[in-house]
Amino acid sequence: MQVDWFDYDLPDSLIAQTPLKDRTASRLLTLNKTTGAVDHKAFPALIDYMEAGDVLVLNDTRVLPARLFGVKSGTGSKAELLLLKQLEGDRWEALVRPGKRLKTGAVILFGEAEADGKPLLTATIEEESDMGGRVVRFSYEGIFPELLDRLGQMPLPPYIKEQLPEKERYQTVYARNEGSAAAPTAGLHFTEAYLNRLEQKGIQLAYITLHVGLGTFRPVSVDDVETHEMHEEFYEVSEEAAARINAAKAGGHKVIAVGTTSARTLETAARNCQQSGRVEAGSGWTGIFIYPGYTFQIVDALLTNFHLPKSTLLMLISALAGREQVLAAYREAVDQEYRFFSFGDAMFIY
Repeated sequence: MQVDWFDYDLPDSLIAQTPLKDRTASRLLTLNKTTGAVDHKAFPALIDYMEAGDVLVLNDTRVLPARLFGVKSGTGSKAELLLLKQLEGDRWEALVRPGKRLKTGAVILFGEAEADGKPLLTATIEEESDMGGRVVRFSYEGIFPELLDRLGQMPLPPYIKEQLPEKERYQTVYARNEGSAAAPTAGLHFTEAYLNRLEQKGIQLAYITLHVGLGTFRPVSVDDVETHEMHEEFYEVSEEAAARINAAKAGGHKVIAVGTTSARTLETAARNCQQSGRVEAGSGWTGIFIYPGYTFQIVDALLTNFHLPKSTLLMLISALAGREQVLAAYREAVDQEYRFFSFGDAMFIY
């Protein structure tokens, strides 16, 4: 299976640069995974595709303000750090720019204290890996999360060129477990009021966690899909969430994943369960890679945004709805001038 099979043409003008003022104001393209039928709705129509007893699964990860801009000690040249994963204590896995100038032993300085002019935060590069990856150790005085909130910026994807005026607009309204390097963007469409509407209809909400890491930023660099290796990310499924999901499946109700991160978490939790069609509560690391040929055990329907060409996320939704049907729907979305990617419109596969 070739990576090029998941390519499509997208004009740059359709890449959404800013979020809509109203989270629920986006458009919604619906795709019937059985028939391939496509329809065009407004996002609030999502509720019409769900029934009482169905479970909507949401990823409650919270994005770290993980992009840090500083200078290299000794030269004063600009340096950028993107935190991906906390290893232990003050050691983190990160991406750096410019990679050629930031080798093992390099020190990056961030911010200045008003009293003595010393840097508020210092990062020393301890190890190097591929794709600009580094292991860094921080030194500082005070509380690290507070310094990160003061110095860091939201790690917006590289295709977004505009600054985000409000950090919270790159968080879901239900974000609570901090640790992600990117937002689970399908969840950005929900407001608390809309979630309340769903619950009033009898739709249950189940919260799981997957902290988005390097896999989101790493492109597929191989030609053959099957040889791509996913980077592991931390996930957690609580006993309460597992019980709610399993009860819905047992009762013949639908499990609807909000975003590919929720879908990957659910399918990972199903792999860990000895009983077919159920999820097991627990936490750990997942490198699950879902592409056409995969049989979903838990996910019946999926709310998602539009994804980059040749990405693992496009492969995942193609596994759910069929590659040709997905690409046909994407061509229609382009023709209808939908807004694409993180701040764009939504797609519902059912």
